[in-house]
Amino acid sequence: MIASKRPRRCFVYCLLVTCAVMTCTVCAARDLDQDEALQLRQQGVILPLEQFIGLALGRYPGSKLLEAELEEKHGVLVYEIELLTSDHVVRELKFDARDTRLLQDKEDD
Repeated sequence: MIASKRPRRCFVYCLLVTCAVMTCTVCAARDLDQDEALQLRQQGVILPLEQFIGLALGRYPGSKLLEAELEEKHGVLVYEIELLTSDHVVRELKFDARDTRLLQDKEDD
């Protein structure tokens, strides 16, 4: 009788852990769609994307824009910009969308 409860208990614990991890992952970052971004821009909550693209390209002259997106990470609105530098290195830059503060600049894998 005791042996038959152990697998069930283990399953329940594994299920709870999986749900907790998935919840944390979902809460960690969320991509905003273009309608949400436009609304935030019109409300003056975030600055224009073009401004951040200019900042990113200014840090790496001769680079090319690969991708730009607006995300919400831990309650902070972040522009994530991916560039291909003239040295053929992919860089990922993250800016606070409210005040142009550079949060991260790293080589992307």
